[in-house]
Amino acid sequence: MFSAPNHQVLDNPQDEEREHLVALDIELAEEAGEDEHQWKFQIRDLTKITNAGVPILKGIKMDIPKGVVIGIIGPSGSGKSTVLRALNRLWEPPTGTVFFDGDDICDLDVLNLRRRVGMLFQLPALFEGTVADNIRYGPQLRGKKLTDIEVYQLLTLADLDSSFLDKTGDELSVGQAQRVALARTLANEPEVLLLDEPTSALDPISTQNIEDVLVKLKKTRGMTTVMVSHSIKQIQRIADVVCLLVSGEIVEVLKPSELSDAKHPMAQRFLQLS
Repeated sequence: MFSAPNHQVLDNPQDEEREHLVALDIELAEEAGEDEHQWKFQIRDLTKITNAGVPILKGIKMDIPKGVVIGIIGPSGSGKSTVLRALNRLWEPPTGTVFFDGDDICDLDVLNLRRRVGMLFQLPALFEGTVADNIRYGPQLRGKKLTDIEVYQLLTLADLDSSFLDKTGDELSVGQAQRVALARTLANEPEVLLLDEPTSALDPISTQNIEDVLVKLKKTRGMTTVMVSHSIKQIQRIADVVCLLVSGEIVEVLKPSELSDAKHPMAQRFLQLS
């Protein structure tokens, strides 16, 4: 599934052989197989440097299989959100560094890419109008009008009932608005969900509701999900694989149950403080 020896510690920053990822000999790898067509995303030497010359990402290499939940954790400023935004070109990655279903994403139509690779942000931003208007927005842009039944089904998938159809954003709690934003994203029938701290502003019950939806989407739709979170417990609850990102580099990749086995000093400190 990934490309370096199991539990290898990446502690030599000058090593040209560094792969930035640790192999995991687990069931996910067997399910994905060796066929490159099983990879949803392939990231090769993804680098970002600010105009001031400060490195944000340092040659990230990563293969994301179809139908798994990948958790990305690490200290603030380590480049987690930048990696996420590269996957649907909210940040434009260099040509030849990010491939989606084998195609360089820089060669794909950006609007079509963002329909296929949906994103949910930390705070929900709903459009004017009702909940139903929000859910219909994406499909309407491509000439498709969702029926009331289809809108209701999307609400149900996001753990909301029909009483929300005619409500406006001002009538919703933050947790309810986040679930509407999720339903709106799902209306575009994405193949991948990118989640940037999607529950950090939510109460525990709303957080549990969102997590339940994500697990359901994986089981029922085979949804590929890439999730950035500061919550170690949340990642342990729903992720299949966890990537530890430190100072723009993926230093370790582990099963959620093996996070305590992290060997990298900064990863250990981050996990202890979390």
